[in-house]
Amino acid sequence: MAGRQTFAPSLDDIETLARGAIARLPEIFRSHLGTVVLRIEDFPDEDVCRDMALESEFDILGLYQGHAVGRSVDVSGALPDTVYLYRRPILDLWAEGEESLEHIVTHVLVHEVGHHFGLSDDDMHRIEDSAL
Repeated sequence: MAGRQTFAPSLDDIETLARGAIARLPEIFRSHLGTVVLRIEDFPDEDVCRDMALESEFDILGLYQGHAVGRSVDVSGALPDTVYLYRRPILDLWAEGEESLEHIVTHVLVHEVGHHFGLSDDDMHRIEDSAL
């Protein structure tokens, strides 16, 4: 269509999809996510790239930073548990494949939230299936 301009989904668009995925998670998981911060960024920062020995900032879709549920951590001044989703690598994966953006965001979110709960990959797949 002539004159029609399309834009890549924004940080806010990705956050909306992620919050929708959280809303579809089983209650037992949602109830433990109240204190977990959700951050959507274009790319991981230089520290993450260095610490994870990434070849490219496109090599990571999301990251969980924090402590697993049930681990007793009482550190004054500790940063909150945080799930990061990285928009540009997610959009690249979306552009390359046949999965919907919603499916990819849900998959990455469930995987990162799974780290918060200390879950196995099989557990994460079951949760993802219930959230889609």
